[in-house]
Amino acid sequence: MGIIAKQSIYNVLSIALAFIIGAFNMLFLYPTFLGKEFQGLIVALLANSNLIQPFVSFGVQHTLIKYFSNSKTQKQRDRLLWFSLLLPLVILSAIIPLYYYFNIQILNFLTNSNKTVLGFPVLILAIAISTAYFEIFFSWLRVHLQSIFGNFLKEVYPRFLTFILLISFAFELIGIDKFILFLIIGYYLRLLIVALYSFYIYTPKFEFKLPQAWLSMLRYSSLIFLSGAAASFILDIDKSMIYTLTSNENVAFYAVALYIATVIEAPGRAMFQITSPLVAKALNENDTKRLEVLLKKSSTNLMIVSGFVFLIINLNLNDFYLIINQEGYSSAASVVIIVSMGKFFSMSMGCLNNIISNSKYYTYVFWFSIISAFLAIVLNYTFIESYGIIGAAVATLMVILFINSCKIVLVAILFKIHPYSKKSLGIMMSLIFIYLIIFNIPSFINPIISIVTRSLFILGLFIVPLFKFKWSSDIEEIFTKVKSRLF
Repeated sequence: MGIIAKQSIYNVLSIALAFIIGAFNMLFLYPTFLGKEFQGLIVALLANSNLIQPFVSFGVQHTLIKYFSNSKTQKQRDRLLWFSLLLPLVILSAIIPLYYYFNIQILNFLTNSNKTVLGFPVLILAIAISTAYFEIFFSWLRVHLQSIFGNFLKEVYPRFLTFILLISFAFELIGIDKFILFLIIGYYLRLLIVALYSFYIYTPKFEFKLPQAWLSMLRYSSLIFLSGAAASFILDIDKSMIYTLTSNENVAFYAVALYIATVIEAPGRAMFQITSPLVAKALNENDTKRLEVLLKKSSTNLMIVSGFVFLIINLNLNDFYLIINQEGYSSAASVVIIVSMGKFFSMSMGCLNNIISNSKYYTYVFWFSIISAFLAIVLNYTFIESYGIIGAAVATLMVILFINSCKIVLVAILFKIHPYSKKSLGIMMSLIFIYLIIFNIPSFINPIISIVTRSLFILGLFIVPLFKFKWSSDIEEIFTKVKSRLF
Protein backbone atom coordinates (compact mmCIF):
# COMPACT_ATOMS: atom_id res chain seq x y z
CA MET A 1 0.00 0.00 0.00
CA GLY A 2 1.44 3.38 -1.04
CA ILE A 3 2.20 6.22 1.34
CA ILE A 4 -0.80 8.21 0.06
CA ALA A 5 -3.24 5.37 0.71
CA LYS A 6 -1.69 4.44 4.07
CA GLN A 7 -1.64 7.93 5.57
CA SER A 8 -4.99 8.79 3.99
CA ILE A 9 -6.61 5.83 5.81
CA TYR A 10 -5.30 7.00 9.19
CA ASN A 11 -6.31 10.57 8.39
CA VAL A 12 -9.81 9.44 7.39
CA LEU A 13 -10.14 7.63 10.73
CA SER A 14 -9.07 10.79 12.59
CA ILE A 15 -11.50 12.93 10.63
CA ALA A 16 -14.28 10.38 11.14
CA LEU A 17 -13.67 10.49 14.90
CA ALA A 18 -13.59 14.29 14.74
CA PHE A 19 -16.93 14.40 12.93
CA ILE A 20 -18.52 12.04 15.46
CA ILE A 21 -17.38 14.21 18.37
CA GLY A 22 -18.28 17.38 16.49
CA ALA A 23 -21.71 16.04 15.61
CA PHE A 24 -22.40 15.24 19.27
CA ASN A 25 -21.32 18.78 20.18
CA MET A 26 -23.29 20.52 17.44
CA LEU A 27 -26.42 18.40 17.48
CA PHE A 28 -26.84 17.62 21.17
CA LEU A 29 -24.61 19.48 23.67
CA TYR A 30 -24.86 22.98 22.21
CA PRO A 31 -28.67 22.98 21.70
CA THR A 32 -29.40 21.18 24.97
CA PHE A 33 -27.19 23.04 27.45
CA LEU A 34 -26.08 26.33 25.88
CA GLY A 35 -29.00 27.06 23.57
CA LYS A 36 -29.28 28.10 19.95
CA GLU A 37 -28.27 31.72 20.64
CA PHE A 38 -24.97 30.82 22.33
CA GLN A 39 -24.25 28.19 19.69
CA GLY A 40 -24.78 30.81 17.00
CA LEU A 41 -22.49 33.23 18.86
CA ILE A 42 -19.58 30.76 19.11
CA VAL A 43 -19.96 29.80 15.44
CA ALA A 44 -19.96 33.49 14.47
CA LEU A 45 -16.89 34.22 16.64
CA LEU A 46 -14.88 31.35 15.12
CA ALA A 47 -16.04 32.34 11.64
CA ASN A 48 -14.73 35.88 12.17
CA SER A 49 -11.48 34.47 13.57
CA ASN A 50 -11.09 32.47 10.36
CA LEU A 51 -11.55 35.67 8.36
CA ILE A 52 -8.61 37.28 10.20
CA GLN A 53 -6.31 34.20 10.27
CA PRO A 54 -4.93 34.61 6.68
CA PHE A 55 -3.70 38.10 7.59
CA VAL A 56 -1.52 36.52 10.31
CA SER A 57 -0.13 33.48 8.44
CA PHE A 58 0.35 35.51 5.24
CA GLY A 59 0.24 32.30 3.18
CA VAL A 60 3.59 30.97 4.42
CA GLN A 61 2.16 27.53 5.18
CA HIS A 62 1.62 27.10 1.43
CA THR A 63 5.00 28.64 0.60
CA LEU A 64 6.64 26.03 2.81
CA ILE A 65 5.02 23.19 0.86
CA LYS A 66 5.74 24.69 -2.57
CA TYR A 67 9.42 25.49 -2.02
CA PHE A 68 10.51 22.68 0.31
CA SER A 69 10.99 20.02 -2.41
CA ASN A 70 12.69 22.65 -4.58
CA SER A 71 15.28 23.35 -1.87
CA LYS A 72 18.13 21.02 -2.78
CA THR A 73 20.35 21.32 0.30
CA GLN A 74 19.70 20.98 4.02
CA LYS A 75 20.86 24.57 4.54
CA GLN A 76 18.28 25.88 2.05
CA ARG A 77 15.53 23.87 3.72
CA ASP A 78 16.54 25.09 7.18
CA ARG A 79 16.40 28.69 6.03
CA LEU A 80 12.99 28.08 4.46
CA LEU A 81 11.63 26.65 7.72
CA TRP A 82 12.87 29.60 9.78
CA PHE A 83 11.61 32.04 7.15
CA SER A 84 8.15 30.43 7.48
CA LEU A 85 8.19 30.92 11.25
CA LEU A 86 9.63 34.44 11.39
CA LEU A 87 7.68 36.16 8.61
CA PRO A 88 4.33 35.97 10.49
CA LEU A 89 6.05 37.58 13.52
CA VAL A 90 6.95 40.55 11.33
CA ILE A 91 3.34 40.66 10.09
CA LEU A 92 2.04 40.45 13.67
CA SER A 93 4.21 43.38 14.76
CA ALA A 94 2.14 45.49 12.38
CA ILE A 95 -1.24 43.76 12.87
CA ILE A 96 -1.44 43.84 16.69
CA PRO A 97 -1.11 47.64 17.09
CA LEU A 98 -3.54 48.22 14.21
CA TYR A 99 -6.01 45.72 15.66
CA TYR A 100 -5.64 47.24 19.12
CA TYR A 101 -6.50 50.74 17.91
CA PHE A 102 -9.01 49.83 15.20
CA ASN A 103 -10.57 46.55 16.43
CA ILE A 104 -14.01 48.18 16.76
CA GLN A 105 -13.93 49.39 13.16
CA ILE A 106 -12.55 46.06 11.91
CA LEU A 107 -15.19 44.02 13.73
CA ASN A 108 -17.90 46.50 12.72
CA PHE A 109 -16.96 45.79 9.11
CA LEU A 110 -16.87 42.00 9.58
CA THR A 111 -20.05 41.73 11.67
CA ASN A 112 -22.07 44.71 10.48
CA SER A 113 -21.91 46.25 13.98
CA ASN A 114 -23.27 43.21 15.79
CA LYS A 115 -22.89 44.18 19.47
CA THR A 116 -22.66 40.61 20.79
CA VAL A 117 -19.70 39.66 18.62
CA LEU A 118 -18.05 43.07 19.26
CA GLY A 119 -17.72 42.04 22.91
CA PHE A 120 -15.04 39.43 22.13
CA PRO A 121 -12.24 41.12 20.13
CA VAL A 122 -9.47 39.34 22.08
CA LEU A 123 -10.91 35.88 21.44
CA ILE A 124 -11.16 36.52 17.70
CA LEU A 125 -7.54 37.70 17.32
CA ALA A 126 -6.08 35.18 19.81
CA ILE A 127 -7.56 32.17 18.04
CA ALA A 128 -6.60 33.62 14.64
CA ILE A 129 -2.93 33.80 15.74
CA SER A 130 -2.84 30.29 17.23
CA THR A 131 -4.57 28.79 14.19
CA ALA A 132 -2.20 30.57 11.79
CA TYR A 133 0.90 29.19 13.50
CA PHE A 134 -0.65 25.76 13.85
CA GLU A 135 -1.13 25.64 10.07
CA ILE A 136 2.54 26.53 9.54
CA PHE A 137 3.77 23.72 11.81
CA PHE A 138 1.28 21.33 10.23
CA SER A 139 2.75 22.13 6.81
CA TRP A 140 6.18 21.45 8.35
CA LEU A 141 5.00 17.94 9.22
CA ARG A 142 3.37 17.43 5.82
CA VAL A 143 6.54 18.19 3.84
CA HIS A 144 8.26 15.52 5.94
CA LEU A 145 5.37 13.16 5.06
CA GLN A 146 4.29 13.00 8.72
CA SER A 147 0.67 14.13 8.45
CA ILE A 148 -1.08 11.68 10.79
CA PHE A 149 -0.48 13.29 14.20
CA GLY A 150 -0.87 16.80 12.81
CA ASN A 151 -4.16 15.84 11.22
CA PHE A 152 -5.32 14.43 14.56
CA LEU A 153 -4.52 17.75 16.24
CA LYS A 154 -6.18 19.70 13.43
CA GLU A 155 -9.41 17.71 13.29
CA VAL A 156 -9.98 15.82 16.57
CA TYR A 157 -8.35 18.08 19.17
CA PRO A 158 -10.52 21.25 18.80
CA ARG A 159 -13.73 19.22 18.75
CA PHE A 160 -12.69 17.21 21.81
CA LEU A 161 -11.71 20.47 23.53
CA THR A 162 -15.18 21.88 22.82
CA PHE A 163 -16.73 18.62 24.06
CA ILE A 164 -14.90 18.91 27.40
CA LEU A 165 -15.88 22.56 27.78
CA LEU A 166 -19.52 21.86 26.94
CA ILE A 167 -19.67 19.02 29.47
CA SER A 168 -18.08 21.30 32.08
CA PHE A 169 -20.65 23.97 31.31
CA ALA A 170 -23.48 21.43 31.48
CA PHE A 171 -22.40 20.41 35.01
CA GLU A 172 -22.05 24.10 35.97
CA LEU A 173 -18.29 23.78 36.56
CA ILE A 174 -17.64 26.82 34.36
CA GLY A 175 -19.63 29.79 33.09
CA ILE A 176 -19.66 31.43 29.66
CA ASP A 177 -16.63 33.65 30.43
CA LYS A 178 -14.54 30.66 31.57
CA PHE A 179 -15.77 28.71 28.54
CA ILE A 180 -14.29 31.34 26.21
CA LEU A 181 -11.07 31.69 28.28
CA PHE A 182 -10.42 27.93 28.29
CA LEU A 183 -11.22 27.77 24.58
CA ILE A 184 -8.35 30.21 23.91
CA ILE A 185 -5.99 28.35 26.28
CA GLY A 186 -6.85 25.06 24.59
CA TYR A 187 -6.00 26.41 21.14
CA TYR A 188 -2.59 27.59 22.38
CA LEU A 189 -1.93 24.25 24.06
CA ARG A 190 -2.54 22.61 20.68
CA LEU A 191 -0.06 25.03 19.10
CA LEU A 192 2.57 24.13 21.72
CA ILE A 193 2.07 20.40 21.11
CA VAL A 194 2.39 20.64 17.32
CA ALA A 195 5.46 22.92 17.64
CA LEU A 196 7.25 20.47 19.94
CA TYR A 197 6.36 17.53 17.71
CA SER A 198 7.53 19.38 14.57
CA PHE A 199 10.91 20.14 16.15
CA TYR A 200 11.10 16.50 17.25
CA ILE A 201 10.56 15.30 13.66
CA TYR A 202 13.14 17.74 12.33
CA THR A 203 15.06 20.53 14.07
CA PRO A 204 16.55 23.00 11.60
CA LYS A 205 19.81 24.77 12.34
CA PHE A 206 19.22 28.46 12.80
CA GLU A 207 21.17 30.81 10.58
CA PHE A 208 20.33 34.50 10.41
CA LYS A 209 20.12 34.53 6.62
CA LEU A 210 17.22 34.69 4.22
CA PRO A 211 16.62 31.87 1.72
CA GLN A 212 18.10 32.47 -1.72
CA ALA A 213 14.68 32.76 -3.36
CA TRP A 214 13.18 34.85 -0.56
CA LEU A 215 11.81 37.50 -2.92
CA SER A 216 10.04 34.82 -4.96
CA MET A 217 8.76 33.26 -1.71
CA LEU A 218 7.52 36.62 -0.46
CA ARG A 219 5.68 37.25 -3.72
CA TYR A 220 4.13 33.78 -3.60
CA SER A 221 3.15 34.24 0.06
CA SER A 222 1.58 37.61 -0.71
CA LEU A 223 -0.62 36.26 -3.49
CA ILE A 224 -1.52 33.10 -1.55
CA PHE A 225 -2.33 35.31 1.45
CA LEU A 226 -4.72 37.38 -0.63
CA SER A 227 -6.21 34.22 -2.14
CA GLY A 228 -6.49 32.63 1.31
CA ALA A 229 -8.15 35.71 2.73
CA ALA A 230 -10.66 35.64 -0.11
CA ALA A 231 -11.18 31.87 0.34
CA SER A 232 -11.78 32.27 4.09
CA PHE A 233 -14.14 35.09 3.29
CA ILE A 234 -16.09 32.81 0.93
CA LEU A 235 -16.24 30.01 3.54
CA ASP A 236 -17.41 32.14 6.45
CA ILE A 237 -19.19 35.16 5.01
CA ASP A 238 -22.48 33.24 4.77
CA LYS A 239 -22.54 32.53 8.51
CA SER A 240 -21.57 36.10 9.36
CA MET A 241 -24.26 37.51 7.05
CA ILE A 242 -26.93 35.14 8.35
CA TYR A 243 -26.02 36.27 11.86
CA THR A 244 -26.30 39.90 10.79
CA LEU A 245 -29.36 39.72 8.52
CA THR A 246 -31.48 37.18 10.42
CA SER A 247 -30.90 35.77 13.92
CA ASN A 248 -28.63 33.72 16.18
CA GLU A 249 -30.94 30.73 15.83
CA ASN A 250 -30.64 30.70 12.05
CA VAL A 251 -26.84 30.60 12.35
CA ALA A 252 -27.17 27.53 14.56
CA PHE A 253 -29.58 25.82 12.11
CA TYR A 254 -27.35 26.68 9.15
CA ALA A 255 -24.13 25.67 10.95
CA VAL A 256 -25.52 22.24 11.81
CA ALA A 257 -26.71 21.68 8.22
CA LEU A 258 -23.35 22.85 6.89
CA TYR A 259 -21.59 20.53 9.34
CA ILE A 260 -23.56 17.54 8.06
CA ALA A 261 -22.82 18.44 4.42
CA THR A 262 -19.12 18.98 5.16
CA VAL A 263 -18.73 15.29 6.11
CA ILE A 264 -18.54 14.67 2.34
CA GLU A 265 -15.20 16.52 2.33
CA ALA A 266 -13.65 14.32 5.02
CA PRO A 267 -11.94 11.86 2.60
CA GLY A 268 -10.54 14.74 0.58
CA ARG A 269 -9.21 16.54 3.63
CA ALA A 270 -7.46 13.34 4.64
CA MET A 271 -5.94 12.74 1.21
CA PHE A 272 -4.82 16.32 0.54
CA GLN A 273 -2.67 16.35 3.69
CA ILE A 274 -0.27 13.98 1.94
CA THR A 275 -0.87 14.63 -1.79
CA SER A 276 -0.02 18.35 -1.60
CA PRO A 277 3.76 17.89 -1.03
CA LEU A 278 3.82 15.06 -3.61
CA VAL A 279 2.14 17.29 -6.19
CA ALA A 280 4.64 20.07 -5.41
CA LYS A 281 7.51 17.63 -5.94
CA ALA A 282 6.11 16.43 -9.30
CA LEU A 283 5.73 20.05 -10.44
CA ASN A 284 9.24 21.00 -9.35
CA GLU A 285 10.59 18.00 -11.31
CA ASN A 286 8.37 18.78 -14.36
CA ASP A 287 6.94 15.26 -14.13
CA THR A 288 3.67 15.84 -16.01
CA LYS A 289 2.95 12.12 -16.32
CA ARG A 290 3.17 11.64 -12.55
CA LEU A 291 1.00 14.72 -12.11
CA GLU A 292 -1.75 13.31 -14.31
CA VAL A 293 -1.64 9.97 -12.47
CA LEU A 294 -2.00 11.75 -9.11
CA LEU A 295 -4.87 13.88 -10.45
CA LYS A 296 -6.93 11.09 -12.01
CA LYS A 297 -6.33 8.61 -9.20
CA SER A 298 -7.25 11.12 -6.50
CA SER A 299 -10.34 12.15 -8.47
CA THR A 300 -11.55 8.56 -8.89
CA ASN A 301 -10.91 7.61 -5.27
CA LEU A 302 -12.62 10.72 -3.93
CA MET A 303 -15.64 10.32 -6.22
CA ILE A 304 -16.09 6.79 -4.87
CA VAL A 305 -15.67 7.55 -1.17
CA SER A 306 -17.30 11.00 -1.16
CA GLY A 307 -20.12 9.72 -3.40
CA PHE A 308 -20.82 6.93 -0.93
CA VAL A 309 -20.89 9.44 1.95
CA PHE A 310 -23.17 11.71 -0.14
CA LEU A 311 -25.69 8.87 -0.47
CA ILE A 312 -25.53 7.95 3.22
CA ILE A 313 -26.16 11.54 4.30
CA ASN A 314 -28.85 12.64 1.87
CA LEU A 315 -30.84 9.40 1.81
CA ASN A 316 -30.99 9.34 5.63
CA LEU A 317 -31.44 13.07 6.16
CA ASN A 318 -34.96 13.04 7.60
CA ASP A 319 -34.01 10.33 10.07
CA PHE A 320 -30.88 12.24 11.08
CA TYR A 321 -33.04 15.21 12.03
CA LEU A 322 -35.47 12.95 13.90
CA ILE A 323 -32.55 11.78 16.04
CA ILE A 324 -31.47 15.39 16.67
CA ASN A 325 -35.04 16.11 17.78
CA GLN A 326 -34.43 19.82 18.34
CA GLU A 327 -37.01 22.39 17.35
CA GLY A 328 -36.24 24.32 14.16
CA TYR A 329 -33.13 22.45 13.03
CA SER A 330 -34.93 20.35 10.38
CA SER A 331 -35.87 23.59 8.59
CA ALA A 332 -32.32 23.54 7.20
CA ALA A 333 -32.59 20.07 5.62
CA SER A 334 -32.59 21.57 2.13
CA VAL A 335 -29.33 23.34 3.00
CA VAL A 336 -27.66 19.95 3.45
CA ILE A 337 -28.79 18.71 0.03
CA ILE A 338 -27.82 21.90 -1.81
CA VAL A 339 -24.41 22.37 -0.20
CA SER A 340 -23.50 18.66 -0.37
CA MET A 341 -23.86 18.74 -4.16
CA GLY A 342 -21.25 21.48 -4.28
CA LYS A 343 -18.98 19.59 -1.87
CA PHE A 344 -19.18 16.44 -4.01
CA PHE A 345 -18.26 18.44 -7.13
CA SER A 346 -15.24 19.84 -5.28
CA MET A 347 -14.13 16.35 -4.26
CA SER A 348 -14.54 15.03 -7.81
CA MET A 349 -11.72 17.36 -8.89
CA GLY A 350 -9.17 15.37 -6.91
CA CYS A 351 -5.89 17.18 -6.20
CA LEU A 352 -6.50 19.80 -8.92
CA ASN A 353 -6.37 22.66 -6.39
CA ASN A 354 -2.95 21.45 -5.23
CA ILE A 355 -1.70 21.51 -8.82
CA ILE A 356 -2.69 25.12 -9.40
CA SER A 357 -1.52 26.50 -6.05
CA ASN A 358 1.89 24.77 -6.28
CA SER A 359 2.56 25.61 -9.93
CA LYS A 360 3.92 28.76 -11.58
CA TYR A 361 0.31 29.61 -12.48
CA TYR A 362 -0.69 30.16 -8.84
CA THR A 363 -1.59 33.80 -9.62
CA TYR A 364 -4.81 32.55 -11.22
CA VAL A 365 -5.96 31.32 -7.80
CA PHE A 366 -5.82 34.89 -6.57
CA TRP A 367 -8.05 36.22 -9.35
CA PHE A 368 -10.51 33.31 -9.05
CA SER A 369 -10.72 33.87 -5.29
CA ILE A 370 -11.23 37.63 -5.58
CA ILE A 371 -14.01 37.22 -8.15
CA SER A 372 -15.59 34.44 -6.06
CA ALA A 373 -15.43 36.56 -2.88
CA PHE A 374 -17.20 39.38 -4.69
CA LEU A 375 -19.82 36.90 -5.98
CA ALA A 376 -20.25 35.49 -2.48
CA ILE A 377 -21.03 38.92 -1.03
CA VAL A 378 -23.52 39.82 -3.75
CA LEU A 379 -25.23 36.42 -3.90
CA ASN A 380 -25.42 35.93 -0.13
CA TYR A 381 -26.80 39.40 0.45
CA THR A 382 -29.38 38.96 -2.33
CA PHE A 383 -30.49 35.42 -1.52
CA ILE A 384 -30.36 35.62 2.29
CA GLU A 385 -32.65 38.65 2.30
CA SER A 386 -35.10 36.86 -0.01
CA TYR A 387 -34.87 33.20 1.06
CA GLY A 388 -33.04 33.12 4.40
CA ILE A 389 -30.68 30.22 5.07
CA ILE A 390 -31.83 28.35 1.93
CA GLY A 391 -30.69 31.38 -0.05
CA ALA A 392 -27.28 31.20 1.64
CA ALA A 393 -26.97 27.55 0.57
CA VAL A 394 -27.87 28.39 -3.05
CA ALA A 395 -25.33 31.22 -3.04
CA THR A 396 -22.66 28.85 -1.70
CA LEU A 397 -23.43 26.26 -4.39
CA MET A 398 -23.26 28.86 -7.16
CA VAL A 399 -19.88 30.14 -5.97
CA ILE A 400 -18.51 26.57 -5.73
CA LEU A 401 -19.70 25.71 -9.25
CA PHE A 402 -18.19 28.89 -10.68
CA ILE A 403 -14.74 28.72 -9.11
CA ASN A 404 -14.32 24.96 -9.64
CA SER A 405 -15.34 25.17 -13.29
CA CYS A 406 -12.77 27.92 -13.82
CA LYS A 407 -10.05 25.78 -12.25
CA ILE A 408 -10.87 22.71 -14.36
CA VAL A 409 -10.74 24.76 -17.57
CA LEU A 410 -7.46 26.39 -16.48
CA VAL A 411 -5.68 23.09 -15.81
CA ALA A 412 -7.04 21.58 -19.03
CA ILE A 413 -5.61 24.50 -21.04
CA LEU A 414 -2.25 24.90 -19.28
CA PHE A 415 -1.36 21.29 -18.43
CA LYS A 416 -3.47 19.42 -21.01
CA ILE A 417 -4.88 17.22 -18.24
CA HIS A 418 -8.19 16.93 -16.40
CA PRO A 419 -9.43 14.87 -13.43
CA TYR A 420 -12.10 12.80 -15.19
CA SER A 421 -12.17 9.50 -17.12
CA LYS A 422 -14.60 6.79 -18.23
CA LYS A 423 -14.58 5.56 -14.63
CA SER A 424 -15.91 8.96 -13.51
CA LEU A 425 -18.97 8.57 -15.75
CA GLY A 426 -19.60 5.03 -14.45
CA ILE A 427 -19.33 6.19 -10.83
CA MET A 428 -21.72 9.08 -11.46
CA MET A 429 -24.29 6.86 -13.18
CA SER A 430 -24.11 4.34 -10.32
CA LEU A 431 -24.63 7.06 -7.71
CA ILE A 432 -27.74 8.34 -9.50
CA PHE A 433 -29.08 4.79 -9.93
CA ILE A 434 -28.56 3.90 -6.26
CA TYR A 435 -30.10 7.20 -5.12
CA LEU A 436 -33.27 6.60 -7.13
CA ILE A 437 -33.64 3.05 -5.76
CA ILE A 438 -32.99 3.79 -2.07
CA PHE A 439 -34.99 7.03 -2.08
CA ASN A 440 -38.21 5.00 -2.28
CA ILE A 441 -37.46 2.86 0.79
CA PRO A 442 -39.85 4.05 3.55
CA SER A 443 -38.72 4.94 7.06
CA PHE A 444 -39.29 2.67 10.04
CA ILE A 445 -40.73 3.89 13.32
CA ASN A 446 -37.23 3.95 14.82
CA PRO A 447 -34.96 6.36 12.86
CA ILE A 448 -31.78 4.51 13.88
CA ILE A 449 -33.11 1.29 12.35
CA SER A 450 -34.03 3.23 9.20
CA ILE A 451 -30.52 4.68 8.90
CA VAL A 452 -28.82 1.31 9.44
CA THR A 453 -31.13 -0.45 6.96
CA ARG A 454 -30.70 2.13 4.21
CA SER A 455 -26.95 2.34 4.77
CA LEU A 456 -26.58 -1.43 4.40
CA PHE A 457 -28.60 -1.34 1.18
CA ILE A 458 -26.44 1.51 -0.13
CA LEU A 459 -23.24 -0.36 0.77
CA GLY A 460 -24.47 -3.55 -0.89
CA LEU A 461 -25.48 -1.78 -4.10
CA PHE A 462 -22.26 0.26 -4.13
CA ILE A 463 -19.84 -2.64 -3.71
CA VAL A 464 -21.15 -4.50 -6.78
CA PRO A 465 -20.06 -1.96 -9.46
CA LEU A 466 -16.95 -1.05 -7.43
CA PHE A 467 -15.52 -4.56 -7.84
CA LYS A 468 -17.24 -5.40 -11.10
CA PHE A 469 -15.77 -2.44 -13.02
CA LYS A 470 -12.54 -2.23 -10.95
CA TRP A 471 -12.85 1.47 -10.28
CA SER A 472 -10.01 1.68 -7.73
CA SER A 473 -7.20 -0.74 -6.91
CA ASP A 474 -6.40 1.24 -3.73
CA ILE A 475 -9.93 0.83 -2.33
CA GLU A 476 -10.06 -2.82 -3.39
CA GLU A 477 -6.80 -3.41 -1.53
CA ILE A 478 -8.24 -1.81 1.61
CA PHE A 479 -11.35 -4.01 1.39
CA THR A 480 -9.17 -7.09 0.94
CA LYS A 481 -6.99 -6.24 3.95
CA VAL A 482 -10.02 -5.55 6.17
CA LYS A 483 -11.68 -8.79 5.03
CA SER A 484 -8.54 -10.86 5.72
CA ARG A 485 -8.26 -9.45 9.24
CA LEU A 486 -11.93 -9.96 10.06
CA PHE A 487 -12.19 -13.47 8.64
